[in-house]
Amino acid sequence: MVDGDTIWLNGQNIRIADIDAPETHSPRCSEELALGNRATQRLHELVNSGKLTVESIGRDADRFGRKLRLVLVDGSSVGEVLVSEGLARWYEGSKRPWC
Repeated sequence: MVDGDTIWLNGQNIRIADIDAPETHSPRCSEELALGNRATQRLHELVNSGKLTVESIGRDADRFGRKLRLVLVDGSSVGEVLVSEGLARWYEGSKRPWC
């Protein structure tokens, strides 16, 4: 696990394409760090809870070289779960502050 919206899978750095989770690396405030840690833990639980699959989107990678993918466990969107639990929000084209 890298953080609440990025995982390592089969040697590839995968960025969950449809969500934005709080930062755990260089957070802007202690609240962002705490929520980011919770998101990271929950993502870890989710990806280990069933059959993990990834789906490509229209764009292959982000500017950091991470593969942009939808991440599913047993056919359900991991991003949707994280958003519904308040641990992430839908990605709308740019990062917004958490503090």
